[in-house]
Amino acid sequence: MVWIALALGSAFCLGFYDIFKKISLRGNNVLIVLMLNTVFSAALMSPVWASEIANGTWGLGGTWHGHLLIIIKALIVLASWVLGYYAIKHLPLTIQAPINASRPVVVLVGALLIFGERLNWLQWIGILLGFLSLFMISRLGSKEGFDLKGSRWVWLSIGAMFLGAVSALYDKYLMQYFLPTDVLAWYSLYQCILMSALVGVLLYIDWRKGKSVGGAFQWRWAIPGIAIFSMSADLMYFYSLSVEGSMVAIISMIRRGSVIVSFLYGVIVLHEKNVRAKAIDLGILLVSLLILILGANLN
Repeated sequence: MVWIALALGSAFCLGFYDIFKKISLRGNNVLIVLMLNTVFSAALMSPVWASEIANGTWGLGGTWHGHLLIIIKALIVLASWVLGYYAIKHLPLTIQAPINASRPVVVLVGALLIFGERLNWLQWIGILLGFLSLFMISRLGSKEGFDLKGSRWVWLSIGAMFLGAVSALYDKYLMQYFLPTDVLAWYSLYQCILMSALVGVLLYIDWRKGKSVGGAFQWRWAIPGIAIFSMSADLMYFYSLSVEGSMVAIISMIRRGSVIVSFLYGVIVLHEKNVRAKAIDLGILLVSLLILILGANLN
């Protein structure tokens, strides 16, 4: 199916998106890197929003209500990114990536509570396995000094994951009314404006105090790669959602397969530790996703 292939392509790009974030953020200023990501993302989508401004249509149905809905999405995604960027800077990829991969479980719960979807017995087993995976991640994190109770970075990663799930559920609503390219173009522009304003204010305040917000910044060529893979993943994701008959819960599950790419990078390139235990945890997570997909086919 086309929407399955698009979701798989999105997952592949998300894996490299995580890798480029890790490279860009190591010992670097998180806020500046995030701001540059929004700048590059808005620039990549500028042919869409610039042409709509030039011809006076302004996209999104040409209404302020449409733009307000996208601004809300931009705020949700930006909050998730800020939490996630700080988490990925301080956590091993083999801890952070599986936490992020638990997002489909939350998406399914949200679909159950918000959209009234009903889960069968197989999907409930998948959800329970997903939460078991999160518990095991917290135990592994404590062995590496990232205790769930005491580590702010683990909590930031979990917070980013939950906000990402909220964004996925919100996307299901938005795709009923707007074109995928319009949503991606305008929310990337609004993200750029919001993040630039935030960083500008913080830089000004710290300049007055004689400090440097978030530490020193170092340019790395991996930074534009974040935007390239992020926009590619999101574009395929939105088109996948827009295909008739596609299911947001299954698409969200498939996209979490990106954890395989970043996990392999963490093991092979970064030589992160406790690999065997993390591989078992990852296996449980992937089994839970497979069960959820199989369960969806029973409906």
